[in-house]
Amino acid sequence: MPRSRHELERIERQTLAPYAQMSADTRGRRYAESSPAWRTEYQRDRDRVIHSRAFRRLEYKTQVFLNGTGDHLRTRLTHTMEVAAIARGIARALKLNEDLTEAIALAHDLGHSPFGHRGETVLSRLMKGHGGFEHNHHSLRIVEELEQKYPDFPGLNLTWEVREGLVKHFDPAAHPSRRKNFHAKNSSLEAQVANLADEITYYSHDLDDGLDAGLLDERELTRHVRVWAEAARAVKREHSTLPDECRRYFTIRTITDAQVRDVVEHSEELIRKAGVNSADVVRLHPRSLVQYSTERRELNQELRKYLYRNLYFSPQVDEANTRAVRILAELFKCYVAHPREIGEQARKRIRRDGLHRAVCDYLAGMTDRYVMQEHQRLFGLKL
Repeated sequence: MPRSRHELERIERQTLAPYAQMSADTRGRRYAESSPAWRTEYQRDRDRVIHSRAFRRLEYKTQVFLNGTGDHLRTRLTHTMEVAAIARGIARALKLNEDLTEAIALAHDLGHSPFGHRGETVLSRLMKGHGGFEHNHHSLRIVEELEQKYPDFPGLNLTWEVREGLVKHFDPAAHPSRRKNFHAKNSSLEAQVANLADEITYYSHDLDDGLDAGLLDERELTRHVRVWAEAARAVKREHSTLPDECRRYFTIRTITDAQVRDVVEHSEELIRKAGVNSADVVRLHPRSLVQYSTERRELNQELRKYLYRNLYFSPQVDEANTRAVRILAELFKCYVAHPREIGEQARKRIRRDGLHRAVCDYLAGMTDRYVMQEHQRLFGLKL
């Protein structure tokens, strides 16, 4: 006989830390549904995210380099998969709920616009005075409203704990965990792990992609970035000489391992000192308990500044993204002037949500290549 949901919930009680978010303790879903027979509630959430159209579209959305620039460069989808793997590993080490952590990680970028953060900046500017645009909040909007897969409710009807984990940037007075007589200041540890795993992941794969594209140089990294220099020395001590690709891979893997180890060890110490004994006590704690050590945070800031200076704003990346976001802005203005050009589902939302929000939803859901196809269709220019 396969394991039932009740047996899986019992295993969670036996194996997870008391401050983990147990699936049996979920605050439930916005729309009532019968519980799954052979999965926990969070396993169902994970599967719903993976089978969503928004998740599949991530394959054709920019991470750093425009989609289609290179076969081995990360897309928003491969980034998401790497985040989920790292998040699950940290959750396992801290005895947290891996399924909840994975579901949050897989859903965290569903609302990302085409053309990465540059696209988000453009939509935010265009939506000024109309409610703004921020990709974390749009991820929540997708899973609560925009996905249309089920006959009895809009969205994916995910559990409250997964939706809580998607809201990263919020006014403390409007924290998603707050409720009557419960003045939460934080999210679950699982949500905190997914958030930090996102950062660990993009540090590592952006180094890899930048080197692969020839925009970063190992010798320069060794001179200016201490985390790279330390990892490179460790790889050389252990393996002497290696082929270039293998050496770069092992150096980046060493950096990732050091990041994860630091987070696990430092977070374990913070959790112990905080004395938390339940998921809700974690939510009442005034600060995040999943963190880097002070030393590791300073090293990461050095790496982050170097990547911004030499990769994210390099002419090769910046010029391509500048052209791409220009056509995004032109499409937005065209759709506002000619709303019949947007998709049928988006048009149906105009009366309820307003023209600008409907247009923004439509554009934010597009892949990079579809934006370019639409621009060519409407403006007749081949980009």
